[in-house]
Amino acid sequence: MLRNYFRVAIRSLLRHKFYSILNILGLTIGMVCFMMISLFVLDELSYDQFHKDANRIFRVDFMAQLNGEAIESSNTGAPTAKALKEDYPEVEDATRLNATGNWFIKEKGTTKTFKEEHVLMADPNFFDFFTVELIYGDPKTCLERPNTLVMDRTTAQKMFGDVNPVGKILVLDNEDDYEVTGVYEDLPDNSHFHQNILLSMITFYQPWQNDAWLSTNYNTYIKLQEGVTKADFEPKFTEVIEKYCAPLIMRYLNMNLEEFGSSGNQLAFSLFPMKDIHLKSHKQDELEANGDIKYVYIFSAVALFILVLACINFMNLATARSANRAKEVGIRKVMGAFRKQLVSQFISEAVMLTFISCVLSFIMAALLLPNFGELAAKSFAIGELIRWEFVALMAGLVLVVGLFAGSYPAFYLSAFRPAQVLKGKVRQGMKSGPIRSALVVFQFSISIIMIIGTAVVFDQLAFIQNKKLGFEKDQILMVNDAWILRDKAESFKNEVMRSSNIEDATLATFTPVSNVGNSDVHHKDPVATASNSIVINQAWVDYNYLDVMGMEMADGRFFSRDFGNDSTVCVLNEAAVKAFGYENPIGDKLYHANDGPDGELIMEESTIVGVVKDFHYASLKEKIGPLVIRLGRGNGFALFKLKGQDVKSTVETISNTWDEFAPGQPFSYTFMNQRFNSMYEAEQKVGEIFTVFAVLAIFIACLGLFGLAAFTAEQKTKEIGIRKALGASIASIVTLLSKNFIKLVLISFAISIPLSYFAMKEWLNDFAYRTDIKPLTFVIAGVVALVVAWVTMSFQSWKAARVNPVKSLRDE
Repeated sequence: MLRNYFRVAIRSLLRHKFYSILNILGLTIGMVCFMMISLFVLDELSYDQFHKDANRIFRVDFMAQLNGEAIESSNTGAPTAKALKEDYPEVEDATRLNATGNWFIKEKGTTKTFKEEHVLMADPNFFDFFTVELIYGDPKTCLERPNTLVMDRTTAQKMFGDVNPVGKILVLDNEDDYEVTGVYEDLPDNSHFHQNILLSMITFYQPWQNDAWLSTNYNTYIKLQEGVTKADFEPKFTEVIEKYCAPLIMRYLNMNLEEFGSSGNQLAFSLFPMKDIHLKSHKQDELEANGDIKYVYIFSAVALFILVLACINFMNLATARSANRAKEVGIRKVMGAFRKQLVSQFISEAVMLTFISCVLSFIMAALLLPNFGELAAKSFAIGELIRWEFVALMAGLVLVVGLFAGSYPAFYLSAFRPAQVLKGKVRQGMKSGPIRSALVVFQFSISIIMIIGTAVVFDQLAFIQNKKLGFEKDQILMVNDAWILRDKAESFKNEVMRSSNIEDATLATFTPVSNVGNSDVHHKDPVATASNSIVINQAWVDYNYLDVMGMEMADGRFFSRDFGNDSTVCVLNEAAVKAFGYENPIGDKLYHANDGPDGELIMEESTIVGVVKDFHYASLKEKIGPLVIRLGRGNGFALFKLKGQDVKSTVETISNTWDEFAPGQPFSYTFMNQRFNSMYEAEQKVGEIFTVFAVLAIFIACLGLFGLAAFTAEQKTKEIGIRKALGASIASIVTLLSKNFIKLVLISFAISIPLSYFAMKEWLNDFAYRTDIKPLTFVIAGVVALVVAWVTMSFQSWKAARVNPVKSLRDE
């Protein structure tokens, strides 16, 4: 029986080649989109699943709110891990990681230097806690001693080749010797942290860290005992705060915990499941830039909708052509066929067509995989398409799509009554017209929503590019890792400035596009209270910073060599002035509490000499927060403001000067506008992906329209011939054949406006500074959909209208 079903199905497909090709093309494109997005979604959902105890591992997060200013950090204080493990039997184990920035590394006795950007400090139990395979070395002891490190396989091969490097000595930053005590397997891509090198945590231990509960510098992870849940353990943090944090609040803010809370302030610890970090965590101090669960939902919906659009084409064309198969159904029933057998026949045709599309989609996906990987910023291997899980998913998809696409036509066609069919009383399309129209409306509604979504994403990106940021990001070259120059940094800067292409230069650890900085509690008065204290971001710069960055002063002055005491002064931004409640801040004092050498509390005092106009020093997703700017403290970047157009020779000049001052050290640079754009890389990728899938969605919808227009023209051949014989023009016939479809597109446009508006308004809510959704965006999207649909239909209508009426009426 099955063999007969498929034989008839093949004959039907070959007999109606045009409609078969339309269906196969639409389904193939839909399935390719589904496959690609499924790879992306499955990869995003797989993060950190490779750890053996992933379900029991949580990161400890910290939240504090003081006088209306809040921080939510993925870091906690140094003693958190040890205290939780020792105080609570529910905690099976705890460990810490700490990002340390870039390091210059070379083997002792050699001159070749490597720059490593992904370096973490780790506790000795790292390899017991996380599922990371150690190739060489002892996992129990490799991070126990000071000045030891382990590296991944790729780094070891880059530095030492294929030999076992355990016991080798490396020099870090031209100063400290470290012994290689292990080599571990490269971490998979789907990990929320990636490090090339792990340094032993004990190397950096300082006694003051034992009480540093409020100094958040460490990513702390705990592993709960079997059967203990997040909800079970989180209430314990109340005890932790009372035992460890309350004395510090009294020490630094002169109030007990009850007074602290009653003033509207907050202090809290929480657990964040490790498996959710990549998609759901967007806090300060993340080890890496994470993904976003919203985009997983959005792309999953896009994949599903595009596949549904292709299925709708099949259903529309099948029901539209119902009269062509009505006699077949009537004869089969007269010959004794049951309705169940007819349903099986039509569904088997749909499954076969879907299977052909699936095979073609695998081939197309394999060819497009590198391009999609580049678009999605992921590395997909062809082998992922033939994993048994993915093959099983696609096999299930063939059955589901075949049943979904073929079910309505099957039940609709099999319901024909043989007596009426064989008497020729079946009208074209029967009662499927309204349903067919509804499906066309659905198709174009989705297509228009995607066009509007794409336009709004790019509008927001254009808004970001054109918004006044409060600083100049163009024509500024950033030399990274200037700290390696140490006391030669100033000389390096001055030497480069001798070039005629350099307008100005500055050294700084902080730039508005580098996210380099930290936050701490500062006070308006020498006696700290909750009401005169806020959490404020800090930045360290040098004298020329304001001029190079093109910032403006709102009041007072910036740092100047004309004053001898600028190491004890500070500059605030306008947001800080507002947060502290200063009326005339110039000359006022700002205080910061520090522990003295004998354990006494020292209130460090700074004089406010200026107020800089607010500038965006973080993503536009965040409001401008309070900032205090100080003079000095390191040289992370050397910033050069270019005035010439000969960028290539300028970069070459800076590179040559670098080689003179830092021989053997890798030279690294970027332009500030490039670094700024990279802050919105995720949004740019969304815009690009939306563009591709919006085009494909409207293409699939137009394929369906193309087929329906061709079928309509075919059914109205004689009517067209008569109208032409009576003098009708080609234009009037084209209008006759296409006006109903145009109405459907207009209805789709009306439906898509409110849906797309609310969807994109929700997306824009992620940005503190955002564009308005313009009415013109909807108009353009509607016009694009209307024009594309009209061109699609008019082509078939025009072909039908040009046929000689003699041929159309020949058989009458």
